[in-house]
Amino acid sequence: MIFVVLGTQKFQLNRLLQKLDEYKEAGLLEDEIYAQIGNSTYKPKHYRYKEFMDKQEFDETIASADVVIAHSGVGTIITAIHAEKPIIVFPRLAKYKEHVDDHQLDIAKAFEMKKYVLCCYENDDLLEIIKKSKNYHYEEYVSHQKQIVNIIKDFLEDK
Repeated sequence: MIFVVLGTQKFQLNRLLQKLDEYKEAGLLEDEIYAQIGNSTYKPKHYRYKEFMDKQEFDETIASADVVIAHSGVGTIITAIHAEKPIIVFPRLAKYKEHVDDHQLDIAKAFEMKKYVLCCYENDDLLEIIKKSKNYHYEEYVSHQKQIVNIIKDFLEDK
């Protein structure tokens, strides 16, 4: 099952939902799809969806997914990585009014550079990336959270 995650912000990501519907309608994608569409105005016709989920349902759906396709939200990316799921990041773009700027593009590129995720940019073939995601060698995610906390803690203790 492909789990599509679009977050809870006020922005839509209709072009991803529409692209997946096109693939399903044409018979190009046989995988089951379940989407958390957030505030997107496009309602999928060929796969199940829900606007929002509580944390338990979200975690259970991530756990049962074969592949995660997500907006470029750091929390979602990290959750999928920790669940050891193949993840494709589909960043929102400002020119489509999917966000106020293109910071999601920067986030996607940073995770992709480390080989933690695959990314689908505007002109990429999402269908090919979905196929690639199932056999791609993702690098193991290394968190630097403890180091950062210790730096802040040391700084505050020196004051």
